[in-house]
Amino acid sequence: MKILVVGNITKDVYLNLDTRSENFETDSDHTEWLNLSFNASKHHFFNRSSNFGGAAVSIEVLQKMNLSAIASDTNSKTAPSTYRYILLVNDNVTYFTPSEFCSTTFIAPAESVDYLYIDRSASLDHTAIQQIKTYLELSSKTKLVLYLGGDSKHNLSELIPLANLIFLENNRGQSEKPYALASPDLKSALASVPPEKIIHITEAQLSYLSITENINIERVDVLTHLSAYSIMSATILGGFVLGFSVEDSLKMARANVENAKINSTLSLSELQDIATTYGSENELELLAASLVLNGKGILAADESGGSIQKKFAQLDIEDTYDNRRDYRNLFFTTPELEKYVNGVILFDETARQTADDGQNFVNYLTSKCIIPGIKVDQGLAPLNEIRPEIGETTENYTKGLDGLEPRLNEYYQMGLRFAKWRAAFNITLSESGEILTPTDIAIEENCQILAKYALACQSAGIVPIVEPEIVYDGNYSIDKCAEVTAHVLDVLFDELKKQNVNLRACLLKVNMIMAGKKQPEKSSPAIVGQTTAEVLRNHVPKDLAGIVFLSGGQTPEQATDNLAEIIKNGPFPWPVTFSFARALQDPALYAWAGNNANAELAKEAFKERLIANTNVLIN
Repeated sequence: MKILVVGNITKDVYLNLDTRSENFETDSDHTEWLNLSFNASKHHFFNRSSNFGGAAVSIEVLQKMNLSAIASDTNSKTAPSTYRYILLVNDNVTYFTPSEFCSTTFIAPAESVDYLYIDRSASLDHTAIQQIKTYLELSSKTKLVLYLGGDSKHNLSELIPLANLIFLENNRGQSEKPYALASPDLKSALASVPPEKIIHITEAQLSYLSITENINIERVDVLTHLSAYSIMSATILGGFVLGFSVEDSLKMARANVENAKINSTLSLSELQDIATTYGSENELELLAASLVLNGKGILAADESGGSIQKKFAQLDIEDTYDNRRDYRNLFFTTPELEKYVNGVILFDETARQTADDGQNFVNYLTSKCIIPGIKVDQGLAPLNEIRPEIGETTENYTKGLDGLEPRLNEYYQMGLRFAKWRAAFNITLSESGEILTPTDIAIEENCQILAKYALACQSAGIVPIVEPEIVYDGNYSIDKCAEVTAHVLDVLFDELKKQNVNLRACLLKVNMIMAGKKQPEKSSPAIVGQTTAEVLRNHVPKDLAGIVFLSGGQTPEQATDNLAEIIKNGPFPWPVTFSFARALQDPALYAWAGNNANAELAKEAFKERLIANTNVLIN
């Protein structure tokens, strides 16, 4: 197999700067910026190294996979068309790239090639595009592979109809848009391309470790995301050419990205050996850990149709498809959302809607290195529907197991990587203070359902969040809340064990231990923190991936204050964070009030709550 790589050879220059000698400025967010008119010879650095990047990386990857790959401009390796500076400062990386790349030279090969690959580094002008089209007309057996994204600034819409495979990059930067949406011509051309011809390229798609965005600088030849994208796409292309499945090609790409060094990518045999170790269990454990990374929470934006209708009715907001989209869009497009949340739980409708820039919300969140999740339960129903022997009852079970497997498979294909299922338990007491509900039958039935759901999720490659909620809207003491919560947790983890659910790939979403809202004697934050910590330590297995707290009808300030006290009672055997809905959203909802003219005010109100809650996690 012969592959012609069309792209620019860059020279990547790495400088490990000496912060003691450089002029750094600190902005209002306490981020350090280097004040310079860039001239590498005038700056102090510990060491300096350089490597060929761009198309050179793609060629090396393909050659290491035993494929014949050459550059379209054979002279380019001796004279790089672009210099790219990579500054290493403490644990941060800054890139200096030219705003105008040199146009890529296309030289038709003397012998026919099997694949013509337009690399990420290519900067094609009109002349080069026409030359490529002419070559493809004359060489009918040559297949075209396009990379759309990265640093390319030219419109490749003319080549899209000719492509046999397209890599479509979703950039990780907050203000950036996927290249495919940068021009109407590209968007229109892509609309007619069959989905199976498009492979979406994101770092998060291959390894959610990248979501941490913490680049540990231990050596100057660190693999940056600039080269990671090239390694990723070239490895997938190599797998495609060699006849591997898309799934296996993705695994090999991840292996190459995570294990390669600059100028030292992996051989085909090494890729296959490492890729075989990436089992679904390891993937799920990695995902679960990524959802509870220190200092960030999970946004719950999964209100069902009935729940959001009630929210809107409070402010006389019409419950329409567009209003629901606009409301969710407020939160997802809040600047720097990725600094405060690891994941977002979506409702089915929301997962199929689009952000302002035209991206599907799932892809939009992933491009910001936020893991998208989905609510998969289908709400509450009377318990006697499945347990008719109990007769009349006020207790419920949670529906949704019927048809769950195909729904999970569809969500996985959509890019959703975790799910949530809620079981609700209401505490009611007799006049003498005996617990009437939840009954043992209700607890056992709902916990069995939660365990079956969790196993189905893990079988589909999705991390389950199990949510057994003691409903806050009741009249009971903090001691009764502690007693019931402890019992529910005992039964739940017993059922999870019976179903062989991997707890290292499972999260618990749980209520804080506090007196019910209708109880005259309120629970102070200090008591909530102490009691919650005690119950969880005594009733949650240590190998669980993490715990996230629901706000459950508390006011925004109340939820934050109680969370802060729980954190003070740490450390815990598992990561602990928040997964709030109303406690994060309500201030924004009232600021927005259904009027998009108030969108910026709503985003500011939302961000204030995010900052308040993440601050208590790290203080």
